[in-house]
Amino acid sequence: MMEKYRIRTPFFVINPKAYVYGEQALELARYADKLAEQYDVDIFFTGQLVDLRLISQEAEHLIITAQHMDGLHPGSGMGHVLPEALADIGVKATFLNHAEHAMPFAQLAKAMARADELGILTIVCADTVEEAKALAMLHPDIMVCEPTSLIGTGTVSDQNYMAATNEAVKTVSPGTLVLQAAGISTGQDVYGAIMSGADGTGGTSGIVAAPDPFKALDEMIEALVRAKNDRK
Repeated sequence: MMEKYRIRTPFFVINPKAYVYGEQALELARYADKLAEQYDVDIFFTGQLVDLRLISQEAEHLIITAQHMDGLHPGSGMGHVLPEALADIGVKATFLNHAEHAMPFAQLAKAMARADELGILTIVCADTVEEAKALAMLHPDIMVCEPTSLIGTGTVSDQNYMAATNEAVKTVSPGTLVLQAAGISTGQDVYGAIMSGADGTGGTSGIVAAPDPFKALDEMIEALVRAKNDRK
């Protein structure tokens, strides 16, 4: 197995999904790269598969992340995402089992095993406290805890949910980092998620759909650093 990148906490994930692509995604990645260097924090950046090679070449300080990966080996597998192809272009992490690309348990386990072989960090998504506890048994590197009903709504998970999922994951898999990300759209949301005990947070529409995505990202990363300092 190849060694994985050692994540520094608290970390931040920028997940544009399919809202932006091409040059627009690259511009956002370049700006995020500057923030990662300026504040010396770990920032994961996802993108469309066809954009990841170029983003990897131009973003020196980001953790380049795929939005999905399959558990296949080189060979047959038309239409699937090959782990080796991602690793070859500098991808260091992958989302798995997002609500918008859910995976049966067996397929998830297989993809995680392949990621481990290639040194790719696994970011596994869970909806409920019960699902978070069950998936933690697979020992992902990061568990994303967000109620499916809140994705893209701008409504943040309440503190009870954050506390319960943080505890559920850590009880089963102490080495798994917890990301609280539902509805994150302001710096205060970021601050609250980190102060809840989460290891990281991130955003999608709160960034890419903001009137000024760069300004929104500035506010969120500044809040991340403030929470990091206050937590000490």
